Amino acid sequence: MSVQHYYPSQFKQQASDALANQTLRSNFRGAMDYLQQKRKDAFSDPQELAQLREHAENIRQRCLSKLPQLLEQLEKNCQANGIQVHWAEDAKQAQQLIAELIQSQGATKVVKGKSMVTEEIELNQHLEGLGIECVESDMGEYIVQLAKETPSHIIMPAIHKNKQQVADLFKQHIKDFDYTLSVDKLIQTGREALRTKFKQAEVGISGVNFAVAETGTLCLVENEGNGRMTTTVPPVHIAVTGIEKVVEFLSDVPPLFSILTRSATGQHITTYFNMISGPRRAPERDGPSEVHLVLLDNGRSQAYADEALRKTLQCIRCGACMNHCPVYTRVGGHAYGTTYPGPIGKIISPHLQGLAQTSDLVTASSLCGACEEVCPVKIPIPSLLQRLRHDAKLPAAEQTPSLKGQASAASWTEHTAWRMWAWLSTHPSIYNWAMAVGVKLAKYLPMPMGEWTRCRNKPELASQTFHQTMKRRASKSVTRSATGGAR
Repeated sequence: MSVQHYYPSQFKQQASDALANQTLRSNFRGAMDYLQQKRKDAFSDPQELAQLREHAENIRQRCLSKLPQLLEQLEKNCQANGIQVHWAEDAKQAQQLIAELIQSQGATKVVKGKSMVTEEIELNQHLEGLGIECVESDMGEYIVQLAKETPSHIIMPAIHKNKQQVADLFKQHIKDFDYTLSVDKLIQTGREALRTKFKQAEVGISGVNFAVAETGTLCLVENEGNGRMTTTVPPVHIAVTGIEKVVEFLSDVPPLFSILTRSATGQHITTYFNMISGPRRAPERDGPSEVHLVLLDNGRSQAYADEALRKTLQCIRCGACMNHCPVYTRVGGHAYGTTYPGPIGKIISPHLQGLAQTSDLVTASSLCGACEEVCPVKIPIPSLLQRLRHDAKLPAAEQTPSLKGQASAASWTEHTAWRMWAWLSTHPSIYNWAMAVGVKLAKYLPMPMGEWTRCRNKPELASQTFHQTMKRRASKSVTRSATGGAR
């Protein structure tokens, strides 16, 4: 399976291509307007919303403050439940570990529920290279898999496609497909195609929304029932999650679940909420005989080590920041070239891939603050973007750990210009002289002026500096006073 790849280092060109695609823009505009309204309707009481956000933020911050201890507790209680726990430091280690688990069963057929962490480690491509078929069971993921694409949204992977495009895709890939533009019939067609895959699968792979340290329970939120099928029909279940998903108590889950679903899709509750507490026990007649949990770091420890950047890990993956982002709405998810697009992707991807690869993403924001305003756990995304912009350009401050790719976007020209500006600003006489000369030479400014005039007019500079203007006004005032204010 050859998947179309996008890269964060090519964000500008990919965004330009997306902006020129009118179908793509129309698809995203309609979808984002719909999701914004759904969230608005779900939170009709502003006071309740404020209380929920405060509560959810407190839960996430408390759990993150105890993360090392909670991970150990989670491992201990999962093992007590019969769940085998594995640790992966990076994507490559996770790929190898999961592949070995599958191969140890002699399995060649796998179904996978929607899991952004497995997208992050490019699991499907790795398994295919080993001759293992891995079929996505979430309808959106199934569609993008048929299209040989990656998800463009963390909640709705195929949101960039309209029903016409989905029907064309089914016609190309599903045998005996009765062509239709009926959404209900398209969904039914996809489900029938997947039903056989569930029966054939020897291993099921899923993500995890919340991992409860207190009880060793893995919680999975979904709407289609594919998550339950994936985790119960095959004889082996492998759950994969980032280390930040752990919560301390089972009682932490309901408030997070409530604000997650309403922020994501405007639903007060999803159709399914799965609580996985171990493999099948006697005399149970269904469920997997083995359950494995893979805990992935892959750069999250870097964010955890910095108290300010740790707030990034509060995310519960609702996608609300994307739905309200003016940049994401216009360019879509693929333009970012990362597993997690939009505002949350801009602050988490630098930890996963390094600032050298993602420095363009941290500047792809107007800092309007819409993302922070709708975030259910109150992540200060604009502030974190400003911090990452600083770190992309400059070395780490003393006593502060250096990030992967720190200062990778530093420019000698820019650095020199700012140093000259700082020097001039502390020498007023030379500054005023330089500004006066600059104003006189302004008419010789070249056109076009690089990136500035690509989407803006050439700036019209004043004929005098601010200092000259104020000096002239003061002179006139003195003259009027000397003449008794006569005009």
